[in-house]
Amino acid sequence: MLRTILLIYIIAISVISVIVCCYDKFAAKHITRHRTRESSLLLFSALGGSVAMLITMLIIRHKTKHAKFMVGIPIIIIIQAAAVFLLFKLL
Repeated sequence: MLRTILLIYIIAISVISVIVCCYDKFAAKHITRHRTRESSLLLFSALGGSVAMLITMLIIRHKTKHAKFMVGIPIIIIIQAAAVFLLFKLL
């Protein structure tokens, strides 16, 4: 049951992360005053959308020149993977 809830959460936050990242890319080209804050993008990554966010950024080439994202998000992924491993090891 817990695994199902966790899986649904990860899927939902990943979809939201992709949408927010794509919107920010669109806003960067068209609506410069309505951008998504970098801290918000990193927050969505930290909340569980890190893998989807990184893949999306690489595909649409958004924020790929920012070390904060290209180093920070993989670090978040490593921390999340370790946390999930420990969680399932304890269950």
